[in-house]
Amino acid sequence: MRICDILNQERIVVDVAGERVVDKKSALLTLGSLLAPSVGVDEAEVFRLLTEREKLQSTGIGDGVAIPHASTDEAPGQVAALLVCARGIPFDAIDGAPVKIVFGVVGPRRATGEHLRTLARISRLLRDTNVRAHLVESANPGAACELVVAQDALL
Repeated sequence: MRICDILNQERIVVDVAGERVVDKKSALLTLGSLLAPSVGVDEAEVFRLLTEREKLQSTGIGDGVAIPHASTDEAPGQVAALLVCARGIPFDAIDGAPVKIVFGVVGPRRATGEHLRTLARISRLLRDTNVRAHLVESANPGAACELVVAQDALL
């Protein structure tokens, strides 16, 4: 499954000024609002699922990236949302650095293998220093989406 199959421009927030996404909680709340309509549960439930996962261990994987993820029986398939936080936010990442790219994924509980492959593909995409830098420099959701689609085609 390609990232562009589960992400669209409407589920991307580019917070250049750092006013909407200021910390981990606001990031998870924003992901909840973006993902809920496609997942089939309300925003509060998506937030709860993502928060429960974060309690196990932070999904801040380092290099300014976090990939919060969860599963639910209601999800019809993998769904992704992207937050670009140019100023960086505290996220308890493994390297202690602020996070600038938050890629949220919620999928069906019954599709564990597909969920893990999706997380791996996102991780591969964001492993590239240039991709991360260009994503953080995105001026708007359209530019961020175009970059992800173009790079996803190269994976």
